[in-house]
Amino acid sequence: MPATSALTLSDRVARLAGSSTLAITARVKELRAEGADVIGFGAGEPDFDTPDFIKEAAIEALRAGRTRYAPVAGEPAARAAIATKLRDENHIHCEPEDIIINVGGKHSIYLALQCLLDPGKEQEVLLPTPAWVSYRPIIELAGGIVRELPGAVENDFKITADQLAAAISDRTRLLIINSPSNPCGTMYSPEELRELAAVLDAHPQVVILTDEMYEKLIYGGIEHLSLGSLESIADRVITIGGLSKAYAMTGWRIGYTCVPGDDGAFIKAMTRLQSQMTSNITSFCYPAIVEALTNGGEAVEAMRQTFAQRAELIHSRLSAIEGIVCPKPTGAFYAFPDISAYFGRTSPKGAKVHSAVDFAAALLDEARVAVVPGDDFGEIGRSHVRFSFACADDLIETGMDRFAQWLGGFSASP
Repeated sequence: MPATSALTLSDRVARLAGSSTLAITARVKELRAEGADVIGFGAGEPDFDTPDFIKEAAIEALRAGRTRYAPVAGEPAARAAIATKLRDENHIHCEPEDIIINVGGKHSIYLALQCLLDPGKEQEVLLPTPAWVSYRPIIELAGGIVRELPGAVENDFKITADQLAAAISDRTRLLIINSPSNPCGTMYSPEELRELAAVLDAHPQVVILTDEMYEKLIYGGIEHLSLGSLESIADRVITIGGLSKAYAMTGWRIGYTCVPGDDGAFIKAMTRLQSQMTSNITSFCYPAIVEALTNGGEAVEAMRQTFAQRAELIHSRLSAIEGIVCPKPTGAFYAFPDISAYFGRTSPKGAKVHSAVDFAAALLDEARVAVVPGDDFGEIGRSHVRFSFACADDLIETGMDRFAQWLGGFSASP
């Protein structure tokens, strides 16, 4: 064997961290396979099965021989269904040619940023934090520079128009907005988004990517507003959506990107890039897209109501624990409490807790409750952990019982 392998990794991949959320999910599965009774609040996916009528559409397509290559950007009927949905529900002026269907929302964002950013140009991407763990690596893989804009816990982790105005510079290329938010479980009101849009109106060089994957899972009376519907900035808004969360279709890997205008130039660029990567998504999934968007409203609403009840439950339980500060979830299915009151203390079984990583590791080891440490969600997330309440009420109750009892066994405050 030679002393040095020829299989030396590229610098960009050598620096690339894995997804902490997927790592926690994998660890929970390992423990359960070993017989451990673990309550998992880590997974970012609904615990519901895909509705049967959506599955049947794909099964029938498979039986009908829909197993060959399809157009890279997606079959016309599916692109038309997405465009109709975005016009009718989101009030975005778009046509089917303004849509590309991708292999999940993560792939949509990756392709968009590869088309927007150039390595070596020192282009900055403004990223309100706490933010989904994959934004930073996707930005950096595309050659962009992340500039975090921390949202205060007192403001439900949302940035203000003044913050945005102060952060924009000649190097700013892109702003990413994720509402409702992963990991925060909170969302911007229409008024707050219009205030951000007013700032952006004065900076026509800044592109806006709005990740609306959780748009249908909202509670608490806040209306969802798509930034792409605002005429003043619509020509530079990239809207990301998908079927994963609202329709319980995470494993199907169906995301989409909408960029109207300019004769579809941006979508055509994404299509060229996708043609060299994945080509089309799985062919027999296209009829399921049409079926979900056309007839899925009742099923989505039933799931939304369940998540709304769970949001109330987990927030009430977390808020009752001494030292825990947690904004009320108003969208998605996450709670993101501040647990820093327990830093510098010792867990019931003697673990020294100095960080969210220490906290989450001790919680899993000692109480068999899995959460995601907030470190990978941005600098401000280091004092938080993420709870996903995409699990049944009885599991939430049992998990919260364990969590509260475990915290009650900590040493006194430092």
